[in-house]
Amino acid sequence: MTNKVSNFLKTIEISDFSATPKYQQLASTIIDAVKVGTLEKNDMLPSINELSMYVDISRDTVEKAYKYLKNSGVIASIPGKGYYVATTDVKQRQKIALLLNKLSAHKKIVYDSFVRELNDEAAIDLFVYNSDIRYLQTLLANLTKTYDYYVLFPHFKEGRDQAPDIINKYIPPEKLVLLGKFIEDIHGDFAAVYEHYEKDIYGALEEANQALSKYHTIKLIFPDNSDYPKAIIKGFYKFAQQYAFNHSLVSELTNEKISKGTCYINIAEDDLVKLLGKILVKQLKIGKDVGIISYNETPLKQFILNGISTISTDFEMMGKMAADLIKRHSIEHLEVPFYLKLRSSV
Repeated sequence: MTNKVSNFLKTIEISDFSATPKYQQLASTIIDAVKVGTLEKNDMLPSINELSMYVDISRDTVEKAYKYLKNSGVIASIPGKGYYVATTDVKQRQKIALLLNKLSAHKKIVYDSFVRELNDEAAIDLFVYNSDIRYLQTLLANLTKTYDYYVLFPHFKEGRDQAPDIINKYIPPEKLVLLGKFIEDIHGDFAAVYEHYEKDIYGALEEANQALSKYHTIKLIFPDNSDYPKAIIKGFYKFAQQYAFNHSLVSELTNEKISKGTCYINIAEDDLVKLLGKILVKQLKIGKDVGIISYNETPLKQFILNGISTISTDFEMMGKMAADLIKRHSIEHLEVPFYLKLRSSV
């Protein structure tokens, strides 16, 4: 094994914390090695067996990484000899850590839009920390590489007050992009693309006020110990009091008695399924006897039962806006548009 190959092997960083497939992590490491000159044109790469043993990953993973790079034109192969660097004309790509609190349909929309907008300008590693502030801290402390940007959805089930200290400790402000929720007390100048939860829900319900007038009661289904911002509750109460609706908060649907004249606003996707089931069992007509407004637009909601009304930020726009801030190296704070989509469920 040559010194050059040995030096390259020392640069390989594969994170077990990352949700990004290991073959993509390996491919990004090879591209980075070409960019910085650790590997040059016509340099032979380690064999699949050598790389598999050294990095302690499967042969299939190495083979998949090499195939990906070969299809991209970065490397080529000679039968009987192995793989080699075919070109050093590799674009300088920014390294981005995308830190999601959880996987969901609307987070996928943000992710897809973000990746599509950056195209091949960035190598993105995906991490999921399950809305657990301690797990996020452990993840940040154990990252095996330094990133140009850390894009973070800061939603936590508990320990929200600890978030600024952890972010300040592990993420330089000029490399931080907050997504979804704005957090105070972060030091320095940083970028943010955020929702204004209290104002957003108030404004959307006010726009829906005429349609809601057929109901005497509105209820917000807001699970206990969730990672959803409490500002949503404030906006809901403010609207209900301003327009004289009977109103209440429902933390759990199991014992909820569904009655005519009530419109439900659900936050969690699981609660929408439970709510629909309870309404259908009672043979109540959705959009007449009982109303439903669901938080966060997803493609399926326009088709369920002739359409579920939604109040939602523009998730595709959120991804585009975050990518644009990174492209422009901007530290702006931008509020994402929020929309009401009235359908037959109200």
